[in-house]
Amino acid sequence: MTGIATRRIGVLTELLVTGLLTVLPAAARAATVMITGANSGIGLEFARQYAAKGWAVIATHRRAEPPRTLTDLAGKFNKVRIESLDVTNIEQVKRLAEKLADVPIDVLINNAGVYNDRSKCAGDDESCPGDWSVENFGSFKYSLLDTMLAVNVKGPLLVSETFYKNVQAGTQKKIIAISSSNGSLTGKNAGPEGAVFYRLSKAALNREMQLVAAATKKDGVTVVMFNPGPTLTEHQEYLHSYSGMLTTSFTVGNMIKTIDKATLADTGRFLRYDGVTEPW
Repeated sequence: MTGIATRRIGVLTELLVTGLLTVLPAAARAATVMITGANSGIGLEFARQYAAKGWAVIATHRRAEPPRTLTDLAGKFNKVRIESLDVTNIEQVKRLAEKLADVPIDVLINNAGVYNDRSKCAGDDESCPGDWSVENFGSFKYSLLDTMLAVNVKGPLLVSETFYKNVQAGTQKKIIAISSSNGSLTGKNAGPEGAVFYRLSKAALNREMQLVAAATKKDGVTVVMFNPGPTLTEHQEYLHSYSGMLTTSFTVGNMIKTIDKATLADTGRFLRYDGVTEPW
């Protein structure tokens, strides 16, 4: 009897191990993040770090062709999926949602954004700093305001609503918006002049996502806005000598940790990358 019992235990152990080996990859596949504006800067770093964690990554961009940054990443990680998406184009957003209808999204990161005039930058020149002067009172370029409101305000709202069923089908059920301390009405960056379009668009983003949080809390969806801090992306390389600038790996790594810890009790909050509450 002892031999039979031993063999039975061995068989049960083998079945258990086999079962676990079958379940674990499925659980890993269920962890999916969708990132808008993932071809450079903070968005690209989100894609890199989530891919390195074993997540399935849906990385979107608005280029005519997939950018080299993302094709290289997809070549390194087979769970990276590249999709074209202009977050201001309703029909394009809807088409991608139809294409991804059966894909649960655990974390949806609204990262795509515009902060200054890049009309004179070559499309593939990520190091071009762009022009801030047309956002100063007395020299406004109002066509840039139209673009910023479309990308920074309309885009996150459109993407969040259109992919809401995907988020509901996910395990974590989290919607993230990358904002800025410049969107605060009461914080230390509220007073200085300049960057009017960018600042007002981030203030609007914070308010709209606060309202989205209120509307979706009943569904168990957590909505959080982030201030990534003064992050040294490719576009800000000219600021590398300034003290206090943060690397994308640092700020994104901290945001991911904060996202992981976020619960429904945090919905509607405006947080710094490390989870500290930011002033409205």
